Amino acid sequence: MYQLSKNVGCHCFECGIRIVNDYWSDQARDQPPDFSNYRQGRWLWRAPSLSLSESVSMATPTASISSKPNIKGYRYDGAFGLAFRQSSGRGLSSSTAVQIAIRRTPNTCRRLEVKAVGNVFGNIFKVATYGESHGGGVGCTISGCPPRLPLCEADMQVELDRRRPGQSRITTPRKETDTCKILSGTFEGVTTGTPIHVFVPNTDQRGHDYSEMSIAYRPSHADATYDFKYGLRSVQGGGRSSARETIGRVAAGAVAKKILRMKAGVEILAYVSKVHTIELPEGLVDYNTVTLDQIESNIVRCPDPEYAQRMIDAIDSVRVKGDSVGGVVTCIARNVPRGLGSPVFDKLEADFAKAMMSLPATKGFEIGSGFAGTNLMGSEHNDEFYPDETGQIRTRTNRSGGIQGGISNGETIYMRIAFKPTSTIGKKQNTVTRNREEIELIARGRHDPCVVPRAVPMVEAMAALVLVDQLMAHVAQCELFPLNSDLQYSVGNAVENSLVTPNVEAASSSC
Repeated sequence: MYQLSKNVGCHCFECGIRIVNDYWSDQARDQPPDFSNYRQGRWLWRAPSLSLSESVSMATPTASISSKPNIKGYRYDGAFGLAFRQSSGRGLSSSTAVQIAIRRTPNTCRRLEVKAVGNVFGNIFKVATYGESHGGGVGCTISGCPPRLPLCEADMQVELDRRRPGQSRITTPRKETDTCKILSGTFEGVTTGTPIHVFVPNTDQRGHDYSEMSIAYRPSHADATYDFKYGLRSVQGGGRSSARETIGRVAAGAVAKKILRMKAGVEILAYVSKVHTIELPEGLVDYNTVTLDQIESNIVRCPDPEYAQRMIDAIDSVRVKGDSVGGVVTCIARNVPRGLGSPVFDKLEADFAKAMMSLPATKGFEIGSGFAGTNLMGSEHNDEFYPDETGQIRTRTNRSGGIQGGISNGETIYMRIAFKPTSTIGKKQNTVTRNREEIELIARGRHDPCVVPRAVPMVEAMAALVLVDQLMAHVAQCELFPLNSDLQYSVGNAVENSLVTPNVEAASSSC
Protein backbone atom coordinates (compact mmCIF):
# COMPACT_ATOMS: atom_id res chain seq x y z
CA MET A 1 0.00 0.00 0.00
CA TYR A 2 3.00 2.31 0.36
CA GLN A 3 5.62 3.21 -2.18
CA LEU A 4 8.70 5.40 -2.06
CA SER A 5 9.07 7.83 -4.96
CA LYS A 6 12.26 9.77 -5.66
CA ASN A 7 10.31 12.86 -6.69
CA VAL A 8 7.41 12.99 -4.27
CA GLY A 9 8.53 11.00 -1.25
CA CYS A 10 6.30 8.50 0.47
CA HIS A 11 2.76 7.75 -0.73
CA CYS A 12 -0.17 6.11 0.93
CA PHE A 13 -2.35 5.13 -2.03
CA GLU A 14 -5.10 3.83 0.22
CA CYS A 15 -5.59 7.13 2.03
CA GLY A 16 -4.62 9.54 -0.72
CA ILE A 17 -2.09 11.37 1.47
CA ARG A 18 1.53 12.01 0.72
CA ILE A 19 4.32 13.29 2.95
CA VAL A 20 7.02 15.24 1.15
CA ASN A 21 10.40 16.31 2.45
CA ASP A 22 11.77 19.12 0.30
CA TYR A 23 15.27 18.62 1.68
CA TRP A 24 15.79 14.89 1.32
CA SER A 25 19.12 14.03 -0.16
CA ASP A 26 19.37 11.56 -3.01
CA GLN A 27 20.53 8.98 -0.50
CA ALA A 28 17.45 9.53 1.64
CA ARG A 29 15.15 9.35 -1.35
CA ASP A 30 16.69 6.04 -2.38
CA GLN A 31 16.41 4.59 1.13
CA PRO A 32 13.50 2.09 1.11
CA PRO A 33 10.94 2.42 3.89
CA ASP A 34 10.95 -0.08 6.74
CA PHE A 35 7.46 -1.49 7.24
CA SER A 36 8.50 -3.95 9.93
CA ASN A 37 6.88 -1.79 12.59
CA TYR A 38 3.68 -1.16 10.63
CA ARG A 39 0.67 -1.85 12.83
CA GLN A 40 -2.75 -0.33 13.51
CA GLY A 41 -2.49 2.34 10.87
CA ARG A 42 0.99 3.45 12.04
CA TRP A 43 4.23 2.85 10.22
CA LEU A 44 7.86 3.73 10.75
CA TRP A 45 10.43 4.81 8.20
CA ARG A 46 14.08 5.24 9.05
CA ALA A 47 15.89 7.79 6.88
CA PRO A 48 19.58 7.94 7.84
CA SER A 49 20.26 11.12 5.87
CA LEU A 50 17.45 13.19 7.39
CA SER A 51 18.63 16.11 9.47
CA LEU A 52 15.72 17.41 11.51
CA SER A 53 15.94 19.72 14.48
CA GLU A 54 12.81 18.43 16.17
CA SER A 55 10.71 15.31 16.30
CA VAL A 56 7.53 15.65 14.30
CA SER A 57 4.43 13.48 14.60
CA MET A 58 1.36 13.71 12.42
CA ALA A 59 -2.28 13.09 13.28
CA THR A 60 -5.62 14.03 11.73
CA PRO A 61 -7.99 16.00 13.96
CA THR A 62 -8.01 19.15 11.84
CA ALA A 63 -7.90 20.38 8.27
CA SER A 64 -5.23 22.98 8.91
CA ILE A 65 -1.51 22.44 8.48
CA SER A 66 1.37 23.91 10.44
CA SER A 67 4.57 22.24 9.35
CA LYS A 68 8.24 22.27 10.23
CA PRO A 69 10.63 23.41 7.50
CA ASN A 70 11.61 19.90 6.38
CA ILE A 71 8.20 18.26 6.26
CA LYS A 72 5.13 19.24 4.26
CA GLY A 73 1.75 17.57 3.94
CA TYR A 74 -0.60 17.48 0.97
CA ARG A 75 -4.07 16.04 0.43
CA TYR A 76 -5.14 14.58 -2.88
CA ASP A 77 -8.93 14.54 -2.64
CA GLY A 78 -9.97 16.46 0.46
CA ALA A 79 -11.33 13.32 2.13
CA PHE A 80 -8.79 13.17 4.94
CA GLY A 81 -7.65 15.61 7.60
CA LEU A 82 -3.98 16.13 8.31
CA ALA A 83 -2.05 18.11 10.91
CA PHE A 84 1.59 18.32 11.98
CA ARG A 85 2.45 18.67 15.65
CA GLN A 86 5.67 18.97 17.58
CA SER A 87 6.01 16.07 20.01
CA SER A 88 9.48 16.61 21.44
CA GLY A 89 11.80 19.53 21.96
CA ARG A 90 14.93 17.41 21.70
CA GLY A 91 16.90 17.23 18.49
CA LEU A 92 17.01 14.16 16.27
CA SER A 93 20.09 12.28 15.33
CA SER A 94 20.57 11.08 11.79
CA SER A 95 19.19 7.66 12.70
CA THR A 96 16.07 8.89 14.49
CA ALA A 97 12.79 7.91 12.86
CA VAL A 98 10.00 10.15 11.68
CA GLN A 99 6.64 8.82 12.86
CA ILE A 100 3.58 9.34 10.72
CA ALA A 101 0.10 8.58 12.03
CA ILE A 102 -2.77 8.40 9.53
CA ARG A 103 -6.41 8.12 10.47
CA ARG A 104 -9.40 8.08 8.17
CA THR A 105 -11.90 10.92 8.64
CA PRO A 106 -15.42 11.40 7.18
CA ASN A 107 -15.50 11.67 3.42
CA THR A 108 -16.12 15.42 3.30
CA CYS A 109 -14.17 17.87 1.20
CA ARG A 110 -12.33 20.56 3.14
CA ARG A 111 -9.96 23.28 2.07
CA LEU A 112 -6.71 23.73 3.92
CA GLU A 113 -6.71 27.49 3.45
CA VAL A 114 -9.42 30.01 2.60
CA LYS A 115 -8.32 33.55 1.81
CA ALA A 116 -10.34 36.70 2.46
CA VAL A 117 -13.18 37.11 0.01
CA GLY A 118 -12.73 40.60 -1.35
CA ASN A 119 -13.50 42.75 1.67
CA VAL A 120 -9.99 44.17 2.24
CA PHE A 121 -8.14 46.77 0.17
CA GLY A 122 -4.50 47.84 0.47
CA ASN A 123 -1.15 46.32 1.39
CA ILE A 124 0.18 48.59 4.17
CA PHE A 125 -2.72 50.98 4.75
CA LYS A 126 -5.43 48.31 4.82
CA VAL A 127 -9.16 48.93 4.83
CA ALA A 128 -11.78 46.25 5.51
CA THR A 129 -15.40 47.29 4.95
CA TYR A 130 -18.44 45.54 6.39
CA GLY A 131 -22.21 45.82 6.55
CA GLU A 132 -25.18 45.73 4.21
CA SER A 133 -27.72 48.17 2.87
CA HIS A 134 -30.58 47.19 5.18
CA GLY A 135 -28.66 45.69 8.09
CA GLY A 136 -27.91 47.33 11.40
CA GLY A 137 -25.13 49.47 10.00
CA VAL A 138 -22.02 49.73 7.86
CA GLY A 139 -18.45 50.77 8.43
CA CYS A 140 -14.80 49.88 8.16
CA THR A 141 -11.67 48.89 10.03
CA ILE A 142 -8.45 50.68 9.08
CA SER A 143 -5.13 48.96 9.81
CA GLY A 144 -1.70 50.46 9.25
CA CYS A 145 -2.58 54.09 9.95
CA PRO A 146 0.44 55.94 11.37
CA PRO A 147 0.24 56.98 15.02
CA ARG A 148 -0.08 60.60 16.18
CA LEU A 149 -2.24 61.69 13.23
CA PRO A 150 -4.80 64.29 14.37
CA LEU A 151 -8.17 62.65 13.68
CA CYS A 152 -11.78 62.85 14.79
CA GLU A 153 -15.26 62.11 13.42
CA ALA A 154 -15.50 65.58 11.86
CA ASP A 155 -12.67 64.71 9.45
CA MET A 156 -14.73 61.83 8.09
CA GLN A 157 -18.16 63.40 8.36
CA VAL A 158 -17.47 66.13 5.82
CA GLU A 159 -16.75 63.45 3.21
CA LEU A 160 -19.65 61.23 4.27
CA ASP A 161 -22.04 64.17 3.93
CA ARG A 162 -21.00 64.52 0.29
CA ARG A 163 -21.77 60.82 -0.25
CA ARG A 164 -24.97 60.46 1.78
CA PRO A 165 -28.35 59.80 0.13
CA GLY A 166 -31.23 62.25 0.00
CA GLN A 167 -29.08 65.34 -0.54
CA SER A 168 -30.93 66.54 -3.67
CA ARG A 169 -33.76 65.67 -6.04
CA ILE A 170 -31.39 63.92 -8.47
CA THR A 171 -30.24 61.38 -5.86
CA THR A 172 -32.05 58.58 -4.03
CA PRO A 173 -34.74 59.89 -1.65
CA ARG A 174 -33.59 57.58 1.15
CA LYS A 175 -32.99 59.71 4.25
CA GLU A 176 -29.84 58.83 6.17
CA THR A 177 -27.67 61.18 8.20
CA ASP A 178 -24.72 58.78 7.88
CA THR A 179 -23.36 60.00 11.21
CA CYS A 180 -20.09 58.20 11.90
CA LYS A 181 -18.58 57.10 15.19
CA ILE A 182 -14.94 56.17 15.78
CA LEU A 183 -14.99 53.19 18.14
CA SER A 184 -11.26 52.51 18.42
CA GLY A 185 -7.82 53.58 17.27
CA THR A 186 -7.73 57.16 18.61
CA PHE A 187 -6.96 58.78 21.95
CA GLU A 188 -7.41 62.44 22.81
CA GLY A 189 -7.80 63.43 19.17
CA VAL A 190 -4.88 61.54 17.63
CA THR A 191 -4.44 58.06 16.19
CA THR A 192 -2.68 55.45 18.29
CA GLY A 193 -1.35 53.28 15.46
CA THR A 194 -3.82 50.51 16.28
CA PRO A 195 -6.83 49.55 14.10
CA ILE A 196 -9.39 52.32 13.65
CA HIS A 197 -12.99 51.12 13.73
CA VAL A 198 -15.61 53.40 12.17
CA PHE A 199 -19.33 52.64 12.43
CA VAL A 200 -22.33 54.25 10.71
CA PRO A 201 -25.84 53.02 11.67
CA ASN A 202 -28.61 52.44 9.13
CA THR A 203 -31.74 54.32 10.21
CA ASP A 204 -34.10 54.42 7.20
CA GLN A 205 -34.43 50.82 6.05
CA ARG A 206 -37.51 49.66 4.14
CA GLY A 207 -37.04 45.97 3.62
CA HIS A 208 -40.63 45.42 2.46
CA ASP A 209 -39.84 47.33 -0.76
CA TYR A 210 -37.86 44.30 -1.93
CA SER A 211 -40.48 41.56 -1.51
CA GLU A 212 -40.87 40.96 -5.26
CA MET A 213 -37.11 40.88 -5.73
CA SER A 214 -36.71 38.09 -3.20
CA ILE A 215 -37.40 35.63 -6.02
CA ALA A 216 -37.06 37.74 -9.19
CA TYR A 217 -33.71 38.90 -10.54
CA ARG A 218 -33.30 42.56 -11.43
CA PRO A 219 -31.79 42.79 -14.94
CA SER A 220 -28.07 43.76 -14.91
CA HIS A 221 -28.03 43.71 -11.09
CA ALA A 222 -25.91 41.47 -8.87
CA ASP A 223 -28.98 39.51 -7.69
CA ALA A 224 -28.42 36.59 -10.03
CA THR A 225 -24.64 36.36 -9.76
CA TYR A 226 -24.73 36.44 -5.94
CA ASP A 227 -27.14 33.49 -6.07
CA PHE A 228 -24.91 31.72 -8.60
CA LYS A 229 -21.89 32.14 -6.32
CA TYR A 230 -23.26 31.73 -2.79
CA GLY A 231 -26.55 29.90 -3.29
CA LEU A 232 -28.36 32.65 -1.38
CA ARG A 233 -28.27 36.42 -1.00
CA SER A 234 -29.36 39.32 1.14
CA VAL A 235 -32.45 40.44 -0.73
CA GLN A 236 -33.13 43.77 0.96
CA GLY A 237 -31.32 46.59 -0.81
CA GLY A 238 -28.88 44.32 -2.59
CA GLY A 239 -26.79 43.53 0.50
CA ARG A 240 -23.07 43.97 -0.11
CA SER A 241 -23.64 44.94 -3.74
CA SER A 242 -25.37 48.13 -2.60
CA ALA A 243 -23.50 51.42 -2.90
CA ARG A 244 -24.09 51.81 0.83
CA GLU A 245 -21.03 49.59 1.28
CA THR A 246 -18.92 52.54 0.07
CA ILE A 247 -19.49 54.41 3.35
CA GLY A 248 -16.54 52.53 4.81
CA ARG A 249 -14.39 53.43 1.82
CA VAL A 250 -15.23 57.13 2.05
CA ALA A 251 -14.54 57.21 5.79
CA ALA A 252 -11.17 55.52 5.28
CA GLY A 253 -10.48 57.75 2.29
CA ALA A 254 -10.89 60.80 4.52
CA VAL A 255 -8.09 59.49 6.74
CA ALA A 256 -5.93 58.77 3.69
CA LYS A 257 -6.57 62.26 2.32
CA LYS A 258 -5.43 63.83 5.57
CA ILE A 259 -2.21 61.82 5.63
CA LEU A 260 -1.45 62.72 2.01
CA ARG A 261 -2.18 66.40 2.59
CA MET A 262 -0.08 66.66 5.75
CA LYS A 263 2.80 64.49 4.61
CA ALA A 264 3.15 65.45 0.95
CA GLY A 265 0.71 68.26 0.16
CA VAL A 266 -1.34 66.01 -2.17
CA GLU A 267 -4.75 67.30 -3.27
CA ILE A 268 -7.37 64.96 -4.74
CA LEU A 269 -10.48 66.22 -6.53
CA ALA A 270 -13.13 64.55 -8.67
CA TYR A 271 -16.04 65.94 -10.65
CA VAL A 272 -18.76 64.84 -13.07
CA SER A 273 -17.59 65.28 -16.66
CA LYS A 274 -20.42 63.46 -18.43
CA VAL A 275 -24.07 62.55 -17.85
CA HIS A 276 -25.65 60.43 -20.57
CA THR A 277 -24.85 62.35 -23.78
CA ILE A 278 -23.97 65.66 -22.08
CA GLU A 279 -20.17 65.82 -21.90
CA LEU A 280 -17.69 68.52 -20.95
CA PRO A 281 -15.51 69.43 -23.94
CA GLU A 282 -11.85 68.46 -23.66
CA GLY A 283 -9.83 71.27 -22.09
CA LEU A 284 -12.80 73.21 -20.73
CA VAL A 285 -11.76 72.39 -17.15
CA ASP A 286 -8.14 73.08 -16.19
CA TYR A 287 -6.84 70.17 -14.11
CA ASN A 288 -4.30 72.42 -12.41
CA THR A 289 -6.67 75.17 -11.28
CA VAL A 290 -10.14 73.64 -10.75
CA THR A 291 -11.29 73.99 -7.12
CA LEU A 292 -13.52 72.10 -4.71
CA ASP A 293 -15.80 75.15 -4.42
CA GLN A 294 -16.41 75.10 -8.18
CA ILE A 295 -17.25 71.39 -8.07
CA GLU A 296 -19.57 71.68 -5.06
CA SER A 297 -21.39 74.75 -6.42
CA ASN A 298 -24.21 72.62 -7.89
CA ILE A 299 -26.02 69.36 -7.13
CA VAL A 300 -24.50 67.41 -10.02
CA ARG A 301 -20.90 68.32 -9.05
CA CYS A 302 -19.81 69.62 -12.44
CA PRO A 303 -17.42 72.63 -12.24
CA ASP A 304 -18.88 74.35 -15.33
CA PRO A 305 -22.25 76.00 -14.54
CA GLU A 306 -23.66 75.79 -18.07
CA TYR A 307 -22.94 72.10 -18.53
CA ALA A 308 -23.97 71.40 -14.95
CA GLN A 309 -27.49 72.65 -15.65
CA ARG A 310 -27.73 70.59 -18.82
CA MET A 311 -26.68 67.50 -16.87
CA ILE A 312 -29.26 68.18 -14.16
CA ASP A 313 -31.98 68.54 -16.80
CA ALA A 314 -30.94 65.22 -18.35
CA ILE A 315 -31.22 63.43 -15.00
CA ASP A 316 -34.57 65.06 -14.23
CA SER A 317 -35.99 63.94 -17.56
CA VAL A 318 -35.33 60.25 -16.86
CA ARG A 319 -36.10 60.46 -13.14
CA VAL A 320 -39.75 61.33 -13.70
CA LYS A 321 -40.05 58.38 -16.11
CA GLY A 322 -38.67 55.89 -13.61
CA ASP A 323 -35.56 55.35 -15.72
CA SER A 324 -31.83 56.00 -15.19
CA VAL A 325 -28.70 57.20 -16.99
CA GLY A 326 -24.97 56.74 -16.55
CA GLY A 327 -22.01 59.07 -16.75
CA VAL A 328 -18.30 59.68 -16.24
CA VAL A 329 -16.37 60.97 -13.23
CA THR A 330 -12.98 62.61 -13.80
CA CYS A 331 -10.48 62.44 -10.94
CA ILE A 332 -7.28 64.46 -10.56
CA ALA A 333 -4.46 64.24 -8.02
CA ARG A 334 -2.13 67.23 -7.73
CA ASN A 335 1.28 67.52 -6.04
CA VAL A 336 1.77 63.74 -6.04
CA PRO A 337 5.41 62.97 -5.15
CA ARG A 338 7.59 61.44 -7.81
CA GLY A 339 8.43 57.78 -7.40
CA LEU A 340 5.12 56.29 -6.21
CA GLY A 341 4.35 52.92 -7.75
CA SER A 342 6.49 49.93 -8.65
CA PRO A 343 7.32 48.10 -11.88
CA VAL A 344 5.33 45.21 -13.33
CA PHE A 345 2.44 44.11 -11.09
CA ASP A 346 2.24 47.05 -8.67
CA LYS A 347 2.16 49.84 -11.22
CA LEU A 348 0.41 52.93 -9.93
CA GLU A 349 -2.14 53.00 -12.76
CA ALA A 350 -2.85 49.30 -12.24
CA ASP A 351 -3.72 49.97 -8.60
CA PHE A 352 -5.91 52.89 -9.64
CA ALA A 353 -7.71 50.71 -12.17
CA LYS A 354 -8.50 48.00 -9.64
CA ALA A 355 -9.58 50.54 -7.03
CA MET A 356 -11.95 52.37 -9.36
CA MET A 357 -13.36 49.26 -11.00
CA SER A 358 -14.18 47.88 -7.54
CA LEU A 359 -16.76 50.65 -7.06
CA PRO A 360 -20.41 49.75 -7.73
CA ALA A 361 -21.71 50.34 -11.29
CA THR A 362 -18.28 51.02 -12.84
CA LYS A 363 -17.80 49.83 -16.41
CA GLY A 364 -14.74 51.63 -17.72
CA PHE A 365 -11.44 53.21 -16.70
CA GLU A 366 -8.80 55.24 -18.50
CA ILE A 367 -5.84 57.30 -17.37
CA GLY A 368 -3.94 60.05 -19.17
CA SER A 369 -4.74 60.09 -22.88
CA GLY A 370 -6.52 56.77 -22.45
CA PHE A 371 -8.20 55.30 -25.50
CA ALA A 372 -7.91 58.60 -27.39
CA GLY A 373 -4.14 58.17 -27.30
CA THR A 374 -4.46 55.33 -29.78
CA ASN A 375 -5.34 57.91 -32.45
CA LEU A 376 -1.94 59.62 -32.11
CA MET A 377 1.51 58.76 -33.38
CA GLY A 378 4.44 58.41 -31.00
CA SER A 379 5.85 61.78 -32.04
CA GLU A 380 2.51 63.36 -31.12
CA HIS A 381 1.88 61.43 -27.92
CA ASN A 382 5.29 61.57 -26.23
CA ASP A 383 5.70 64.01 -23.33
CA GLU A 384 9.00 65.84 -23.85
CA PHE A 385 11.15 66.63 -20.81
CA TYR A 386 12.65 69.98 -19.82
CA PRO A 387 14.19 71.54 -16.67
CA ASP A 388 11.95 74.16 -15.07
CA GLU A 389 13.12 77.39 -13.43
CA THR A 390 13.91 75.54 -10.18
CA GLY A 391 15.92 72.84 -11.93
CA GLN A 392 13.24 70.16 -11.56
CA ILE A 393 12.75 67.79 -14.50
CA ARG A 394 9.23 68.31 -15.89
CA THR A 395 7.24 67.39 -18.99
CA ARG A 396 5.90 69.98 -21.44
CA THR A 397 2.72 67.97 -22.01
CA ASN A 398 0.99 65.42 -19.80
CA ARG A 399 -0.59 62.80 -22.02
CA SER A 400 0.91 60.16 -19.72
CA GLY A 401 -1.40 61.37 -16.97
CA GLY A 402 1.37 61.85 -14.42
CA ILE A 403 2.53 58.22 -14.56
CA GLN A 404 5.26 56.65 -16.69
CA GLY A 405 6.41 53.06 -16.37
CA GLY A 406 3.92 52.58 -13.55
CA ILE A 407 5.65 55.25 -11.42
CA SER A 408 4.49 58.81 -10.73
CA ASN A 409 6.60 61.52 -12.38
CA GLY A 410 5.39 64.50 -10.34
CA GLU A 411 2.90 65.83 -12.89
CA THR A 412 -0.84 65.97 -12.21
CA ILE A 413 -2.48 62.54 -12.34
CA TYR A 414 -5.84 62.43 -14.08
CA MET A 415 -8.19 59.57 -14.86
CA ARG A 416 -11.77 58.94 -15.95
CA ILE A 417 -14.20 56.35 -14.61
CA ALA A 418 -17.37 55.31 -16.45
CA PHE A 419 -20.52 54.41 -14.50
CA LYS A 420 -23.42 52.53 -16.05
CA PRO A 421 -27.08 53.54 -15.61
CA THR A 422 -28.56 52.41 -12.29
CA SER A 423 -29.86 48.83 -12.64
CA THR A 424 -32.91 49.17 -10.39
CA ILE A 425 -35.50 51.22 -12.26
CA GLY A 426 -39.24 51.78 -12.04
CA LYS A 427 -40.01 50.56 -15.55
CA LYS A 428 -41.41 47.17 -16.49
CA GLN A 429 -38.70 44.68 -17.52
CA ASN A 430 -38.62 41.02 -18.46
CA THR A 431 -36.74 38.71 -16.13
CA VAL A 432 -36.89 35.30 -14.44
CA THR A 433 -37.37 34.03 -10.91
CA ARG A 434 -35.08 31.72 -8.99
CA ASN A 435 -37.37 28.93 -10.19
CA ARG A 436 -36.69 29.92 -13.82
CA GLU A 437 -40.18 31.31 -14.36
CA GLU A 438 -40.34 34.18 -16.85
CA ILE A 439 -42.10 37.23 -15.39
CA GLU A 440 -42.35 41.01 -15.71
CA LEU A 441 -40.79 43.07 -12.92
CA ILE A 442 -41.25 46.68 -11.87
CA ALA A 443 -38.62 47.23 -9.19
CA ARG A 444 -39.54 49.22 -6.11
CA GLY A 445 -37.28 50.90 -3.59
CA ARG A 446 -35.37 54.17 -3.52
CA HIS A 447 -32.55 54.47 -6.01
CA ASP A 448 -30.42 57.09 -7.75
CA PRO A 449 -31.57 57.98 -11.28
CA CYS A 450 -27.86 58.66 -11.94
CA VAL A 451 -25.07 57.51 -9.64
CA VAL A 452 -22.30 59.88 -10.72
CA PRO A 453 -23.09 62.92 -8.50
CA ARG A 454 -22.70 60.77 -5.36
CA ALA A 455 -19.88 58.73 -6.89
CA VAL A 456 -17.56 61.77 -6.82
CA PRO A 457 -16.49 61.37 -3.15
CA MET A 458 -16.26 57.59 -3.64
CA VAL A 459 -13.78 58.04 -6.50
CA GLU A 460 -11.75 60.53 -4.47
CA ALA A 461 -11.64 58.09 -1.56
CA MET A 462 -10.34 55.21 -3.67
CA ALA A 463 -7.70 57.44 -5.26
CA ALA A 464 -6.56 58.50 -1.79
CA LEU A 465 -6.38 54.90 -0.55
CA VAL A 466 -4.18 53.92 -3.50
CA LEU A 467 -1.85 56.89 -3.08
CA VAL A 468 -1.40 56.60 0.68
CA ASP A 469 -0.66 52.88 0.37
CA GLN A 470 1.91 53.53 -2.36
CA LEU A 471 3.40 56.48 -0.45
CA MET A 472 3.96 54.37 2.66
CA ALA A 473 5.52 51.60 0.57
CA HIS A 474 7.79 54.12 -1.16
CA VAL A 475 9.02 55.63 2.10
CA ALA A 476 9.64 52.19 3.57
CA GLN A 477 11.67 50.99 0.58
CA CYS A 478 13.38 54.06 -0.84
CA GLU A 479 14.00 56.40 2.10
CA LEU A 480 15.76 54.10 4.55
CA PHE A 481 19.16 55.16 3.24
CA PRO A 482 20.51 58.51 1.97
CA LEU A 483 18.83 59.65 -1.22
CA ASN A 484 20.47 60.55 -4.50
CA SER A 485 19.95 64.29 -4.15
CA ASP A 486 20.45 64.88 -7.88
CA LEU A 487 17.38 62.79 -8.74
CA GLN A 488 15.38 62.15 -5.58
CA TYR A 489 13.77 64.16 -2.81
CA SER A 490 12.22 63.07 0.45
CA VAL A 491 8.44 62.86 0.47
CA GLY A 492 8.37 64.64 3.82
CA ASN A 493 10.02 67.75 2.36
CA ALA A 494 6.83 68.66 0.51
CA VAL A 495 5.26 70.29 3.58
CA GLU A 496 6.51 71.88 6.76
CA ASN A 497 4.02 70.20 9.09
CA SER A 498 5.22 66.59 9.07
CA LEU A 499 3.44 63.76 10.84
CA VAL A 500 6.56 63.18 12.91
CA THR A 501 5.83 66.16 15.16
CA PRO A 502 2.11 67.00 14.91
CA ASN A 503 0.52 69.75 16.97
CA VAL A 504 -1.41 67.43 19.27
CA GLU A 505 -3.00 70.23 21.30
CA ALA A 506 -4.32 72.02 18.23
CA ALA A 507 -5.56 68.77 16.74
CA SER A 508 -7.48 67.87 19.88
CA SER A 509 -9.14 71.27 20.14
CA SER A 510 -10.17 71.25 16.47
CA CYS A 511 -12.16 68.06 17.04
